[in-house]
Parts: sequence; structure tokens; C-alpha cells
Amino acid sequence: MTATLWLVATPIGNLGDLQPRAIEVLAAADLVCCEDTRRTGLLLHHAGIKAKRMAVCNEHTEHDLIDRVLRVLDDGGDVAVVSDAGTPGVSDPGERLVRAVVDSPHAVSAVPGPSAAIMAVTISGLDTSRFVFDGFLPRKGRERGARLADVAAERRTTVLYEAPHRALKTLADLADVCGPNRVVVVTRELTKLHEKVVRGTLGTIDIGEPRGEYVFVIEGVPFDDTPLTEDDIRGLLTTAIESGLSKRDAAAHVAAETGQPKRDVYQLTLDLVTSSSVGGHCSGHERQLAGLRDERTRRVPDLALFVE
Repeated sequence: MTATLWLVATPIGNLGDLQPRAIEVLAAADLVCCEDTRRTGLLLHHAGIKAKRMAVCNEHTEHDLIDRVLRVLDDGGDVAVVSDAGTPGVSDPGERLVRAVVDSPHAVSAVPGPSAAIMAVTISGLDTSRFVFDGFLPRKGRERGARLADVAAERRTTVLYEAPHRALKTLADLADVCGPNRVVVVTRELTKLHEKVVRGTLGTIDIGEPRGEYVFVIEGVPFDDTPLTEDDIRGLLTTAIESGLSKRDAAAHVAAETGQPKRDVYQLTLDLVTSSSVGGHCSGHERQLAGLRDERTRRVPDLALFVE
């Protein structure tokens, strides 16, 4: 039988969620890789398992652990990977080990089970037909601002993780970029005795004193499926060009946002700018467009609101 790297989901709070198959795989593994040997040791003890060998696998050690894992697999042994809670490899160590084993002759499999992200979106009451998991946001800088902007523009339900000491700041930043009326569901201590789920809008939600790890589930941007008219598209183009985009970039942006053919949108851009240059018959917006039509190198300013 081919040696296998197993990613084993463990409870996110309630030990009763440890599956019998997870116990079998952990008991049989020649090496158990975990974030914290003491914490995983307690879980194994609860399950009546004495691990053959254990190794620390976290963001600092995972890369250096690859060679050891491959040697165990080469010798015919199985390796199990667990995180402190939930499914390894999802905002937790495991991804680099999987990539390394995928490139080897050995197999990769998983014992599915608890996941805070899946549980949170399931009980949120928001649209679950399409959702996106975005893990932890960057802590600061332009990358954080860009990711927040992505969440604000996302039409699907978004799931985020957040640490307690950053929870209030992230909610405030989300309210700034998404607007105060966007619905959000905040969960913590899932499956535990003091499980808490708070529903509200970004402008009004009160999560109390932050404690424990959080999962935020954010409503997608409301979608209006009313067919766009040419006047609608011209209005979007006007806004894009006045914000500093060139004609070509404005057309590409509006085409991407509306799903309209880029060639048709670009032609409307040319018509709009041309009509704005006819003296005596143009509106204030059109005169502004005329003054902007040759500024090909201007771009939308960087989103610096969240730079710390």
C-alpha cells in the first residue's frame, strides 16, 4: 500500500467531534505533525492514543520538516498532520507539506471534519450558494487596504478569520469600505459551552469585549440584475474617467464590472469623450471629461486609508 500523508481534522472546541476514523489514522501514523505537541498530546490521550513519534509543524518549522516527512513516507510509514483545531492546511500549517508530497510518489489524503469557516457560514443565515474564504487579512499597509477593497466589491458571501485583539479594528475598517448597512455575522467559541453568534450590520453590530478567535461572515455586495442601459454605462465611464483613469483603463474597468463586451464599452468611451469636446453644447461633466481626455498616465490613487 502507498504511504500516505494524512491531513486530519480535529475538534474546534467540542472533543465529541473527534471522528472514529481520525482516531484510527492518528493511532496508525508513524509520525504525527502538529502545531503544539502538548495540546495535541492531550487530544491523543483523550482518544486513548500513544503517538509513535511527534514533530512540531508551524509556520516557522513546516518547511524544515519536509525532508523528515518524505523520509518517513519513503520508508513506507504514514504521516498525519493536525492543527490545534479544525482542518490543517486552511489558514494553518500543512499546505507546504502537501505540495512537497504531491511532487513525490506518495499519496495525500484527508480525514474531513470540523472547520470553523464552514460552520460559521452554514449557521450565518447569509447566502451559502456561493461564498469565498479569505482567511486572515494582512495586519497593515497597502496590502490590507487592497484586500479590504476586494471584500467590499465581492458579490459572494465572504468568510474571514480574525484574532481577538484585532477584531474591533477589522470590523471598523470593514464598515468604512463596505458601508454601515452591510450585514455581518460574527461567531466565536464555536461548538464550545459559551458559543456566541452575533448578527447585525457593520454600522451597528456590538460584539462586546473581544475574546477568543473570531469568524466574520460578510454579506456580498447587493447585486442589481436590472439590465444596464447605454446611459448607465456612460455614467459609470464618466465616474471612472473623472477619478483619473485613462479612456482605455476606464473602459476595461467598466467592462469588467458590468460584464459588457470591452470593445462596445470602449466605443462608448470614445463617443463620450468626442461629444464632450463639442464647444457650447456640453455639460459640466462633459467639459471635465474634455479636459481629462489626454491625461493617459493618470491612475486611481492608492487606497491608503488603512496604512498604519
